Amino acid sequence: MRSLTEGETDEVALMATLACEIHHSDPRFDWTGFYRVTEPGLLKIGPYQGGHGCLQIPFSRGVCGAAARSGETQLVDDVDAFPGHIACASSTRSEIVIPVRNRAGAVIAVLDIDSDQPAAFTEDDDRALSAILSEVFGG
Repeated sequence: MRSLTEGETDEVALMATLACEIHHSDPRFDWTGFYRVTEPGLLKIGPYQGGHGCLQIPFSRGVCGAAARSGETQLVDDVDAFPGHIACASSTRSEIVIPVRNRAGAVIAVLDIDSDQPAAFTEDDDRALSAILSEVFGG
């Protein structure tokens, strides 16, 4: 990732590169993408890999909204059991959503990874993906 993103400062270019590389790195990943904070309390679709995503998600709804609102990773083993889950794709069984912070520490986006397998994600996934996001975006 370092060699692919070195010297790039455009957030959308970085998100596009990471979405592609992360998505194709693991067969558990059915949908991989970013939702960007475009105004207070609102996420809009950013670069992604996989089928279509929801165009916008308020901070008050779903797993992505919870991650943006709380600033904490959401690791969901069963999306049907998550209150207010937004079903952008009916194939999604589990999900990890990690806040993306800039150098100032502000949440600028969330990385959303869906799997068609239940309980597909672990704390190790959170640590590894969070480290990549921190290195690339500086937060």
